[in-house]
Amino acid sequence: MRNINLFVEDVAHEDFLTALIRRFAEEYNIEINFKASSVRGGRGTVLSELKQFVRDLQQNKEVLPDLVIVGTDSNCKGLMERENEINRVTTDISEIVINMIPDPHIERWFLLDSEAFKTVYGMGCAKPDYKCERDRYKKRLLNSIFHATKTPPIDGTERLEELVNAMDLQRIEQSDRSMGRFLTALNRQFRSW
Repeated sequence: MRNINLFVEDVAHEDFLTALIRRFAEEYNIEINFKASSVRGGRGTVLSELKQFVRDLQQNKEVLPDLVIVGTDSNCKGLMERENEINRVTTDISEIVINMIPDPHIERWFLLDSEAFKTVYGMGCAKPDYKCERDRYKKRLLNSIFHATKTPPIDGTERLEELVNAMDLQRIEQSDRSMGRFLTALNRQFRSW
């Protein structure tokens, strides 16, 4: 059994990661156990709770997991700036940390595979452009789901596990830099197990 701790900024990150890791675990035939932290409150809360977690590990108040995944949007600051912020906090546990940094927002990742979107919602979606604009991709996601289903979605994550399972991860890994970095690291980790 592999223990995985998630430090993510919101429910969309948690739902995406949970679905993706379950898919990897099934493909690699590995049993996993999740513990999620900071699923609300944004990047600041994630980093604050992550700092406390690292301190607790150093004081033996926490059990060292097999993997820690830190998920926060780049929010147009860029992958490297966000990665450096996380790495400063996780220096002492860097060998078990993978950063998931959607650039610029997680909802953009949900729109990367039009065929998967069509499989789940009955109609494909337009490939997302790249613009740094708050809530741009959340609105596009909700509009795409509504356009396909004629039913207003709650937050766009209602069928996220189905969407993740339908995604062509190899193609996405090569077509989107931020997701490619994350999928490469996750594949490497699961192969090592």
